Amino acid sequence: MARTISADRRSSGFGKLLGVGVLGGLFWLTRKGSSAAAKDDGHSAAFADGETHPENFDQTRSAGPDGMRDEVRRDWDRVDQAADESFPSSDPPAY
Repeated sequence: MARTISADRRSSGFGKLLGVGVLGGLFWLTRKGSSAAAKDDGHSAAFADGETHPENFDQTRSAGPDGMRDEVRRDWDRVDQAADESFPSSDPPAY
């Protein structure tokens, strides 16, 4: 006597795995947050937006945290300011 397989038992594990993977991928793509907005002035990572023109031959920035592209990670003290003002000299201030 031949046994017939019911419709419930005919589905393969691969099909279920594929379905879960597709649903997970769709969930990830729809829930993924937007990345941070790109900076306007993309010619150099050292300059704040509008700090200098990309075709300026003298690529220097203002000293201090206002001239930097990224936010400072800690408080900016007088030693940081003096070192930033002295760059690129070979003799930084001795504090």
